[in-house]
Amino acid sequence: MASTQRTADPYRDLEVIDSRAPRVNQAVGGTVALVGAVFGWPLAWALYAAQLLIGLTFGRRFCLPCLAYFELIQPRFGEGPLEDARAPRFANWIGFALLSASAAAWWLGAPVVATTIGSVVAALTGFCAGCRMWMLYAKLRRIPLVCPAPPGTAAP
Repeated sequence: MASTQRTADPYRDLEVIDSRAPRVNQAVGGTVALVGAVFGWPLAWALYAAQLLIGLTFGRRFCLPCLAYFELIQPRFGEGPLEDARAPRFANWIGFALLSASAAAWWLGAPVVATTIGSVVAALTGFCAGCRMWMLYAKLRRIPLVCPAPPGTAAP
C-alpha cells in the first residue's frame, strides 16, 4: 500500500490537483457521454452536466468522481504528481457546456444533433481535448504552465 501522506489538500489547495484525479473524472464523463449516445439517454448527459456544474461551482467536495478519487482511490495508491488545476477546470466547463447542449438538443427534438454532440464528447474526452485547448490558450497568452508549489512547500 502506498503512503497516504498528501503534499496538497485536495479540498483547499485548489490551484493544484493530483494528476490522476482529472483522469478519473474523464473516465466517468466519457463513459456517461458514450452511454447517453449509445442508449439515447439524454438524462445521463443532463445529470453529468449538472454534476460538473455543481463541482465547478461549489468545489471538489461536491464532485462525485472527485470524492471517489480522493476518498477511495488516492488513500490506497498515494498521491500522484501534482499539476496545475486550471486545465482540468477548463475542460470541465467545456464538458458541462457540451453535455448540456446534448441534453437540450434531444429534448428540443434533435436527437441526431444530440447524439452527435454526446459522441464527440465521449471521443474527445479520451484525448484530453479540453486540457489541450487550455494549454494552447496558455501558451498563446504566455501563461506559465508550471505547476505551482502547494502551500507550505518551497517553489521548485
